[in-house]
Amino acid sequence: MVLTGCGEDVTREKHARILLMGDSLMAVHHGQGQAVSHSVEKQLGEQVIDRSVVGARMIYALPISGAAGLNIPKQYRPGKWDWVILNGGGNDLWLGCGCFACRGKMERLISEDGRKGVIPGLVSKLRHDGAKVLYVGYLRSPGLGSPIEYCKDEGNEFESRVKQLAGLDAGVHFLSLADLVPHGDRTYHAVDMIHPSVKASTEIGKRIAAVIGKPPN
Repeated sequence: MVLTGCGEDVTREKHARILLMGDSLMAVHHGQGQAVSHSVEKQLGEQVIDRSVVGARMIYALPISGAAGLNIPKQYRPGKWDWVILNGGGNDLWLGCGCFACRGKMERLISEDGRKGVIPGLVSKLRHDGAKVLYVGYLRSPGLGSPIEYCKDEGNEFESRVKQLAGLDAGVHFLSLADLVPHGDRTYHAVDMIHPSVKASTEIGKRIAAVIGKPPN
């Protein structure tokens, strides 16, 4: 079995202040140099270490492929990070629970008050290591036959919980993408109507860069 590699390595020679972790929302278009991280780099004029992997989940039991990046918490590498850009949970819910066990899986990911679960545990670790955290939400369907259309309620509930988590700590920020895709506009999605198009990845990067801002002199 061929394993998907885990983005960029973190080495002593790299002194970036921004780490990015997550699933295909972040990772798609990376091979073409047009992923979200590339857009952030262009906006801020600095390097972003991108560890995201297509298909990654927050809850992932297999050890070898998990270590290769399909387990989002295992994408993390310690460093002097000012910011960690983070997303995830969509593959756990919409592809990982078979549409019959979303409630239980969501509770494992994050409780209703945002205090318990895999995601709060990961965010707590990142904050303990000194980084501010920017958790990025997901694109919404344009209402044109996207497979994720039927998961709208679950997606809204999930992001409501992440917003609760962000409200507990001034160093944690939630960036919603709920208003990014105009109704009826296919240009923000790839042909599968799930993943972001290059246009969307660029716009997501711009929004992330606006939150992080330029490094202090």
